Amino acid sequence: MSMFDFEFDDYEDPSDGVRLNDLIVAYEEDRTAYFDSDALEDIATYYFEQGQFEDALGAIDRMIEAQPFSSDAWMRRGILLNNLGRHKAALAAYDKALEMNPADAETIINRGITLDNLGRSQEALDAYEAALRIDPLNEEALFNRGVTFERLDQLEKAVAAFEHCAALNPEHPEVWYELGYCYDRLGNDEASLRSYDNHLDLDPYSHDAWYNRGIVLNRLARFEEAVHSYDLATAIQDDFASAYYNKGNAHANLGQLDKAIESYARVIELEGGDAATYYNIALAYEELQQYQEAVFYFESALREEESYPEAWYGLGCCYDALERFEEALTFFERAVTLSPQTAEYWYAQADSSYNAGLLTEALDAYRTVVKLAPDNRDAWLDFAETLFEAQRMEDALEAYRHALTLEPEYAGAYFQQAKALFALGRPEESIHSLKMAFRLDPQKKDEFRHTYPDLYRDARIRRMLDLDK
Repeated sequence: MSMFDFEFDDYEDPSDGVRLNDLIVAYEEDRTAYFDSDALEDIATYYFEQGQFEDALGAIDRMIEAQPFSSDAWMRRGILLNNLGRHKAALAAYDKALEMNPADAETIINRGITLDNLGRSQEALDAYEAALRIDPLNEEALFNRGVTFERLDQLEKAVAAFEHCAALNPEHPEVWYELGYCYDRLGNDEASLRSYDNHLDLDPYSHDAWYNRGIVLNRLARFEEAVHSYDLATAIQDDFASAYYNKGNAHANLGQLDKAIESYARVIELEGGDAATYYNIALAYEELQQYQEAVFYFESALREEESYPEAWYGLGCCYDALERFEEALTFFERAVTLSPQTAEYWYAQADSSYNAGLLTEALDAYRTVVKLAPDNRDAWLDFAETLFEAQRMEDALEAYRHALTLEPEYAGAYFQQAKALFALGRPEESIHSLKMAFRLDPQKKDEFRHTYPDLYRDARIRRMLDLDK
């Protein structure tokens, strides 16, 4: 929320600064001494700018004692009470100010801000509308109206208010920041990016804006630019852990895995270890095929969060890559226990079971995969191959045919299906299946010699398949 300034004077002249310093010293030595209204206003200014709101409130209350009918003093009292979180008392102060000056748009807007802080959003919107009836071009009324709409998740209305405000004052940095956020929420990435760029033209040291800009760029797959944005965010605020984390993600998307690990390590340095960061480091090491390091970080993630199925799955993948299939299986089994509807985990368990020579277990797992992901052609083919090895030829043939319904022009499925047809004593259908494979992929003719050596030695079959031409 944008609260109006306290409207105190700036002290640019060095002599004014000296006078103010002397005034503060005198006031703090004896707060019961007499100070005129101008002096009390200056004192309140100083405390307000220092964030010493209770002290500022004391000075304002002294002003009100001297000038009980000053609407400005009551409004300023309301601002201070709002900043102190005493919202109901702030409303009473604004109401007092409006009794004396009912057409003061500034007081009405500040009252709206406090109403919004109390969760009385419709009353806040009514206040901003009242201010706009008095001053239709009041940019702060439009801005805070947008903030209230944003808080209500009425993002289109928020955008309209912010755009109107930006048209009135394109040099208002907060408007562009909020527009960037709203457009981001609405999924309009290009508009969000333009808004953040406008904000940063006005406020180039806004680390949050650089960070949010990086998130939008990452979503647009403009990863190098995202890294640059995160770099600027961390240059401005060196301990910005979220920026390092997302920078790590952008580096990973670029395949810059060593840099990704470096960024994630900085997050751990700043905030200590957490499951997600350990997991991302493990993924990077796994992709680098540095499996022992990956195992260490997957295990670190699981120490932080034992019920983290992705980390159990990652551990299984590492042990599978190390050809330690039975150990891999225990981790995949834990992953599917935690996330039984994730086909990817079942698929990994099936492959590992197959690699470990456990055909029955592999078949059970493949059957679950194709149930959870019935459109996965490769899973149907692997299921079919395992059924074939288990001598379940009719079931294997059915699985091959299902794969072909998913991709009728896939040469590999026709080629593999031929094995089951031959085994079932259906040579003509097998020859037809092989011909389809050769038509779709002529290179399968060379593969035939190695995959079907007995058939290749049969001159009649070679003739039927036109292999001797």
